[in-house]
Amino acid sequence: MPGGRLTHQDRRHIAEGLAQGLTFTEIAARLERPISTVTREVGRNGGPEGYRADHAHEATRGRARRGRPAQAQAPAEPGTADEVRAVEERFAEIMAGTGLPRMTARVLACLYVTDSGSLTAAELVERLQVSPASVSKAVGELEQQELIRRERDPRRRRDRYVIDADAWFRGWLASARQNAALADFARQGALTLGSATQAGARLEDIGRFFEHVGAAMLQAAQQWREDHAAGRDSVGQGLTRPGRPGPG
Repeated sequence: MPGGRLTHQDRRHIAEGLAQGLTFTEIAARLERPISTVTREVGRNGGPEGYRADHAHEATRGRARRGRPAQAQAPAEPGTADEVRAVEERFAEIMAGTGLPRMTARVLACLYVTDSGSLTAAELVERLQVSPASVSKAVGELEQQELIRRERDPRRRRDRYVIDADAWFRGWLASARQNAALADFARQGALTLGSATQAGARLEDIGRFFEHVGAAMLQAAQQWREDHAAGRDSVGQGLTRPGRPGPG
């Protein structure tokens, strides 16, 4: 059923599609599923060359049963204002080094080091001592990459920009979707130009590369989310069940 969990039969259709040389987009269309579902499924179960329906089905069932206990850690003391500022500046430098514009990196870092993880545009202007236009452009870029989200504050009648636990997960998936779109474009371009031509062969190689990278990104993100959720569940059980010893 579209939107539900993949069945054993769905996985067999995926394996058949891969064997026929279909793209993830074509396989997803056959199953009436999002392309991200197919790329994630294949990426976490051996990739296009190693995907096996039976093995993937059993592996998924095993992951659903598996949990991982979290290790208890002593809470650290909060840093001083100067230490927090130093962390913010270093974070912004690192993010700028990844390709984010400098102001966009500063806004992202500022949100991350704020305990609430939430600030209005006016608060960002005040904290960063920059113009409203600079903040507006930066938050627009961060929203486009799904690294922050916008919330309406009904009491103050203004928007707040929020960092939440899934911010990097969403941003990572957005990047993976871009890779999948580029892979599909390159494959179609190769067909148009002809795989026997140098240009067509070049585009076909690009398509294979970004299809592989996109699938690996989805696999890594999904595995992190499962492990992270399992860790939080373990901590919650240890805290809420009287008489049960905690981790460690």
